[in-house]
Amino acid sequence: MKNIKYLFLSILGVVLLFTSCQEDDISFGDITAPKNVTITAEIVGQDTDNPYGDGTGFVNFVATADDEISYKFDFGDGTSEVAPNGTVTHRYTSVGVNPFTVVVSAIGTGGTMSSTALEIELYSSFTDPEAETFLSGANVGDSKTWYWAANVALHVGLGPVDEDYGNGEFAYEAWWNAIQPFDEEKSCMYTNEFVFTKTADGLTFEQTVGPAFVPGTYADILGVATGDTCYDETVIPSMFGVKDVSFFPSSSMAALEGTYNDQPYRQSSFSISDGGFMGWYVGSVEYDIISISETEMQVRFIQEGGGYAWYAKFQTQNPFEVDDFPTLTWSDEFDTNGAPDSANWTYDLGAGGWGNQEVQTYTDNAENVSVQDGVLKITAKADGSGGYTSTRLKSQGLQEFTYGRVEIRAKLPSSQGTWPALWMLGANFSDVGWPACGEIDIMEQTGDNKTNILGTCHWFDSGTNAGASYGEITEVADSTSEFHVYSLEWTEESLRIFVDGTAYYTLTNSEDLPFYDKDFFFIMNIAMGGTLGGTIDPAFTEDSMEVDYIRVYQ
Repeated sequence: MKNIKYLFLSILGVVLLFTSCQEDDISFGDITAPKNVTITAEIVGQDTDNPYGDGTGFVNFVATADDEISYKFDFGDGTSEVAPNGTVTHRYTSVGVNPFTVVVSAIGTGGTMSSTALEIELYSSFTDPEAETFLSGANVGDSKTWYWAANVALHVGLGPVDEDYGNGEFAYEAWWNAIQPFDEEKSCMYTNEFVFTKTADGLTFEQTVGPAFVPGTYADILGVATGDTCYDETVIPSMFGVKDVSFFPSSSMAALEGTYNDQPYRQSSFSISDGGFMGWYVGSVEYDIISISETEMQVRFIQEGGGYAWYAKFQTQNPFEVDDFPTLTWSDEFDTNGAPDSANWTYDLGAGGWGNQEVQTYTDNAENVSVQDGVLKITAKADGSGGYTSTRLKSQGLQEFTYGRVEIRAKLPSSQGTWPALWMLGANFSDVGWPACGEIDIMEQTGDNKTNILGTCHWFDSGTNAGASYGEITEVADSTSEFHVYSLEWTEESLRIFVDGTAYYTLTNSEDLPFYDKDFFFIMNIAMGGTLGGTIDPAFTEDSMEVDYIRVYQ
């Protein structure tokens, strides 16, 4: 609606520019206020049996005037709209029979206005008390604060408004569905806080912490030079302040005909008065509730002007305080000297290259593996005859897990040609083999660059009928002299790999991958040479990887 105002100002600006060129004539012409302003209202469904309408809350307004350019309607419920032709339909959402004073202002030349008012009384029957309670609480005076669900994948998405293409794309994030937790570009908005409060008259809304994110698709419409970034209230003045929340039945194609994850929409919508919005600014919008509970809400809303349908996830837990894995399920602190605990660990033994042209022979000898002074030590050694020994420790058949946060505190070897790894294999390895079982490399260190740390996942891709992998590299300058915590956060939505709490790797999980709802076991080893170990230092004698602990939280 602001486009009309801008058009009027632009026309006025042209007049000013034109007249400024006339040295002897600086008049604007006649400034005439509109006259004979009238307004009529048709309450939808009103008849003898339904004197206040059919309960939908719709009213059709028609305004007329002489010498007008446009019209502004103030509907008496805290909302307003500009209508150049004087015709507009508005939905009232206050439940019950309620009176409203509607004021229409006819706008004339020079910004002059003439107004008239109309009293109406109508009935609105729609209510969603459960959704209201979820948003704010059950009792008058209750409040609830909502946040972006920034800690989960796909907390923002984009799709078409009504294009189907045969697959229902209009009801889910068909165009953009790849955002990962704590996306760097969107990080400016993750501090947002949205407070819903139950009052005797309904719900109120207040954004208490800014700013607002403006996507690139709306930057030109808003009139800012840069999109896909945040702006404060000097650019979006409607961001703050207490506003009213109105509920009404959904009318979008997505809500009425579509599904999301094979589930129907709730078919309830809400809007926020006075230009209010929830963090993602694309003009005045109505929020279709896809789903809602006491702690989570997913909504769909259409960008002003149409063409783009946005999706957003919110939650009542501050995303920076979320602990998705609060319970320590299992750990080995390596507190007992001697061999590793046989309740947790067994061994791969022998030589054979292990698929990577490695040259070591794995043993369970104490010289290659032991627990001493609270630390597990795996040691690779030259055997004096041109060969090497080491240990490959595994929890297969003993400790296996699906999902959780894994933390391993370790210090890595420094010798050229050593290839240490902290990793996981699918527990169905014996049945389906590699890579069909899946592999999660929480930490691998290269043999020739001891500051390079790799996080990688491997699997079998049925589409190409071949092995597939995705990996990332980060740098840890003192990996061989200091202990660092190498972590994995693994859910049905994603796999994220960290060093000292900083994520550098994310893979979206799905039912098509072996990491979805499958048990995995741990492997810790040092290989020598091979595809990642590379050339071994000719003077190598021995080197160790030390592990302070391994912990699984779920």
